[in-house]
Amino acid sequence: MKKQIITFVLAFVLALIVPVIVLLISGMTARTTPGAAEIWIATRLRTLALSKAEHTRINPFATNELILTEAREHFADHCASCHANDGRGDTPLGRNLSPRAPDMRLAATQSKSDGELYYVIHNGIRFSGMPAWGAEGKDDDSWKLVLFIRHLPQLTADELKDMEKHNPTSDAERDEEKEEEDFLSGKSRGSSESEHSHQH
Repeated sequence: MKKQIITFVLAFVLALIVPVIVLLISGMTARTTPGAAEIWIATRLRTLALSKAEHTRINPFATNELILTEAREHFADHCASCHANDGRGDTPLGRNLSPRAPDMRLAATQSKSDGELYYVIHNGIRFSGMPAWGAEGKDDDSWKLVLFIRHLPQLTADELKDMEKHNPTSDAERDEEKEEEDFLSGKSRGSSESEHSHQH
């Protein structure tokens, strides 16, 4: 028994020391791609942090067209900056996070329980780029996002096209779109600014 305790303690200490050594060698830069050992340790720690009750929580919502549309628009507005509209994580932000934003269409995400996905969305992941979303307590939006994540592998071209309308845009992008609309409708930028400046 004493030998088993010593072995466990040594393994635990080693599990703590190895990531620290890796960080010291590679530095704290997010540009370094996490190694297999770092990913394995981070994944196991995240799994261990969830209680059995969290793992086995049941989604109170069932998939239907209305909920999927609502969740798809929410995902496009809040999540796509890092995860991309199709969930593959191939965006400037997603590629430069540490760890990288995952491809949520793949088994590593799809094999997780609804409760686990909800926990990650609702509570975020410490020491990563994943923030906590939704208000504390009841969080219907996060449960609906779980349903949309399940739908990602079947996402259609039409759904992707619709999501583009809900992606956040900067002031500069909105100005550019307005200029294009004005040009196509026959308004010149000068006349538009002139009209605006004479309004009281």
